[in-house]
Amino acid sequence: MIICKSESELQYMRRAGQIVAETHQLLKQAIRPGVTTSELDDIAESYIRSQDAIPSFKGYNQFPASICASVNNELVHGIPGTRKLNDGDIISIDIGAQYKGFHGDSAWTYGVGVISEESKRLLDITEQSLYAGLALVKPDVRLFTISHAIQQVIEAAGFSVVREFVGHGIGAELHEEPQIPNYGLPDRGPRLKPGMVLAIEPMANIGERYVRTLEDNWTVVTEDGSWCAHFEHTVAVTADGCEILTLSREQAG
Repeated sequence: MIICKSESELQYMRRAGQIVAETHQLLKQAIRPGVTTSELDDIAESYIRSQDAIPSFKGYNQFPASICASVNNELVHGIPGTRKLNDGDIISIDIGAQYKGFHGDSAWTYGVGVISEESKRLLDITEQSLYAGLALVKPDVRLFTISHAIQQVIEAAGFSVVREFVGHGIGAELHEEPQIPNYGLPDRGPRLKPGMVLAIEPMANIGERYVRTLEDNWTVVTEDGSWCAHFEHTVAVTADGCEILTLSREQAG
């Protein structure tokens, strides 16, 4: 069942989303060659807790950290640790925060120092695919129309779409119905209604679409070692469109 949120619940989700956006801005400033992923995790956890919120990921299914920090060929669920970032790396940071019982969730892939033209293009295209999907979010649109739009942008650029991991509904639970694949046929799936809140999160690989999970049982990497990107916003369906709950002031212009 897809749960529609009340206005009072959306107020909590707006604040959760803003805390996530503000945490991203702090990490964006901290990402540089030489910094470790655990240092980024410390910054995120400290800020989220300072806002009377709780890191959504820490302890979720026993995940040991507050953010997912996935470097280069790591797609999602990278565990922060002693690894130092190098000039030219890319890093996907996924952040969740729970405020008064409701979650916000957003992921972004950042370049470290000077990155290659291919990496820049991967990041640009994956971000474009997210906004192509968001542009279609409004009542009565069927969910897989959004999935199709994301797939079209990524594959037209020559990249591949990951099938094994998808977006999701979000609210009092970090993961709620529906699942939101990043591929599919248009005009299929449930129709959107005001009050639905969705975490839409395209994931793209430079190479083949296949992925595998490392022995830590968390970190997902591309099967062929190619680099990958992950962008995500939490959005609420409104009466005439959508409201992006995890938009930073910088992104809002």
